[in-house]
Amino acid sequence: MTWHVNLLTLFPEMFPGPLGQTLAGRALEKGLWSFNAVNIRDFAEDKHKTVDDTPFGGGAGMVMRADIIEKALLSLPATSRRIYMSPRGHALNQRLVEELSQADGITVLCGRYEGVDQRVLDAYNFEEVSIGDYVLSGGEPAAMIMMDACIRLLPGVMGNEETPSEESFSRGADGLLEYPHYTRPAEWTTQDGRIFAVPEVLRSGDHGKVAKWRKEQSVLLTKARRPDLLK
Repeated sequence: MTWHVNLLTLFPEMFPGPLGQTLAGRALEKGLWSFNAVNIRDFAEDKHKTVDDTPFGGGAGMVMRADIIEKALLSLPATSRRIYMSPRGHALNQRLVEELSQADGITVLCGRYEGVDQRVLDAYNFEEVSIGDYVLSGGEPAAMIMMDACIRLLPGVMGNEETPSEESFSRGADGLLEYPHYTRPAEWTTQDGRIFAVPEVLRSGDHGKVAKWRKEQSVLLTKARRPDLLK
C-alpha cells in the first residue's frame, strides 16, 4: 500500500522540493509514497483570497482562520493522523517517525504568519509536532523533514532493509546513538601528515567482536553526547 501525505499549505509549489531527489525521489517515482499539496487560499471566499485576520486580544501578526482551514481539510479524504507543524509541539523523534510511517496516511497542516486559530486544531484533533526549539517562517520545511524521516523507513525505499534498525534512536539500536563508520583506505594520511587508522577490530573478520565493539561505541557516544537517552 502506498504511503500518502495530504499537505495543507499556502505554498503547494514548495512540494515535493528536496523530497523529489535521491532516495525519496526514487521512491516517489516507484509509487512507494504519494502526496497531495492543497492550497488553503483556494478555499477563501473573498476577492482577495484572504486566509488570515488579526488576533483577538491584540498583538502583532496575523492568524490563519479556522473556517478556511476547515474547508480545505474537509476537501480531502480522512486520514488516521493529523499533524500541525508547530514549535510548541511534541518533539519529533524516531519512535513517532516509525508510527507515522506505518499509518494508512497522514494530513499535515503547515502554518504561516503567527500560526493558526486554535479552534481548528481542537475541533479536528491535530497533533502538534516540533522539529526543534526554533521558529521557522512556515511549517513547510518542517513538514519536509518529517516526511523524509518517514519515507526512508517505508518498505523498498532503502537498499539494505537492516539499515534502519541499526541507526541512531532506532529500537533495534536500543535507542542509542549509532556507532562510528569507516571505509577504505584502512590507513589514511591527512594533507598535513597525520595518520588515522581504522580500528583493528573492524579489520579482524570476527563478527562477534565487531558487534561487541559497535555496541560499546554506541553506549560511549550516547553517554558523552546524549545522556538523556539512557534514562
